[in-house]
Amino acid sequence: MLGLNLEPATLISRLLTLVIALTVHEFAHAWSAYRLGDTTARDAGRLTLNPLAHLDVMGSLMLLVAGFGWAKPVPVNPYVLQRRSPSALMWVSLAGPASNFLMALLAAIPIRLGLVPVYETLSQGAFLPTLWDFLVTFIVINLVLMLFNLIPLAPLDGDKIADYFFPPFMKRFLDVIRPYGPIILLALLFLVPRLTGFDPLNVLIGQPLTLLLGLLLW
Repeated sequence: MLGLNLEPATLISRLLTLVIALTVHEFAHAWSAYRLGDTTARDAGRLTLNPLAHLDVMGSLMLLVAGFGWAKPVPVNPYVLQRRSPSALMWVSLAGPASNFLMALLAAIPIRLGLVPVYETLSQGAFLPTLWDFLVTFIVINLVLMLFNLIPLAPLDGDKIADYFFPPFMKRFLDVIRPYGPIILLALLFLVPRLTGFDPLNVLIGQPLTLLLGLLLW
């Protein structure tokens, strides 16, 4: 999502962001489910901030080299949650993207207050990122994770969020396409841009990302 970049400073920034952003995202799901009466994630050892409980090998590698990745989904019991409240599963799903936005917001505060010196672009081959570069990388990746997960396609969080808010006829449409969600996502990522020259993820993620970065950083 952020492009292939194997510079050491970039990899370090992405590694630190991976450990924090994906871990907190999945912990937020587990914690909110537990608070709403579902102990499935806790019983599976996922109610923890230990990154080893959450990180996925392939998703972690993707984030390192491409700036985009994923973690192991937190297991929940939708039947237990629905008995608690019709909105419970939606809140559990929303907790992950909300945690990413909160982390981006917190990281932007020292920049907005002028507490972090602004550096020019790092020289090629620099080993350690500057604080400015790390914070910007941290903000961007958290916002990308938030926006991507809000896309209303399974297995993303946005599928269950949309299922709660959509009118009945759109919910039926979600039910029809849900089994094909991963295939549709792959098509949006790779096939549609190549065949049509139109990048739907730029509309769903790129443009909102630019707007949010403007609000947070300037």
